[in-house]
Amino acid sequence: MADVKGQQGAIQQMWCTPSGTCRFAILRIYWDDETEPSVECPLGDFFASGWGQYAQISSLPVCVNPGSAYNSYWEMPFRKGFRMTLENVAEENFTIYYQINYTLTDVPEDAAYFHAQFRRVNPLPYKDVYTILDGVKGWGHYVGTYLAWGVHNNGWWGEGEIKFFMDGDSAFPTICGTGTEDYFCGSYDFDAKAADGTSQYHEFSTPYTGLAQVLRGDGHYQVQQRFGLYRWHINDPIRFEKDLKVTIQALGWRSGGRYLPLQDDIASVAFWYQAEPHAKFPKFPDKDALEII
Repeated sequence: MADVKGQQGAIQQMWCTPSGTCRFAILRIYWDDETEPSVECPLGDFFASGWGQYAQISSLPVCVNPGSAYNSYWEMPFRKGFRMTLENVAEENFTIYYQINYTLTDVPEDAAYFHAQFRRVNPLPYKDVYTILDGVKGWGHYVGTYLAWGVHNNGWWGEGEIKFFMDGDSAFPTICGTGTEDYFCGSYDFDAKAADGTSQYHEFSTPYTGLAQVLRGDGHYQVQQRFGLYRWHINDPIRFEKDLKVTIQALGWRSGGRYLPLQDDIASVAFWYQAEPHAKFPKFPDKDALEII
């Protein structure tokens, strides 16, 4: 998609309009002379659209506009150039129109590099904690989380706490949340009263946070509830000096007011800036492990 050499500057905006299965189109970005990518993520998930169905998103760094227009405004500095690729792992052809806008300018010495890493576990093993990011070494700041969450149980699914372990934390994190909907800046299960008086999930998309997608099923083959959530730490970056690990619990409720450890389908993208070199990413999932069923 791009191969810029011997230049210094920053990507300022990306636009693309894909036609195909976006979970099977893998975006990779390499800064300077890297042989390992700093960004490795399915195209849809990178643009906070992990379920392969259109959902309008009106946030500051990511916008998804009609009909299939994906836009990124993450600033991405480079010092010697960059290379951007898109791999189609599907058997069907994948059509994409795109534009990458960048400026050539001096990059400050303390400017960190943009990173994005995808993970997925389906199903999450019983009583396991879902890991959004791990193995980050060096200094930088964490700027965003996207979750594509498929629920396998009835009832509320978002009672788990997000935790940020940084700079030598062991058993106890520096930052511990109070619940999934609270981390994404909602409250009380994202519930709102519908016209018929019942409580329903209510989608929203704002500059920094959103429950941008709620797939309720068709009552036939598509029966699983699925959610797409984003949280951008732009005004509140999470800064670290040595290391970073991010996890989130998957918890619902069972009888007697007890927690129910969930075995859900959870995929995520972690967005952060850090000084290079970065630690090697985990092995990327194969096609079967990526597929949405």
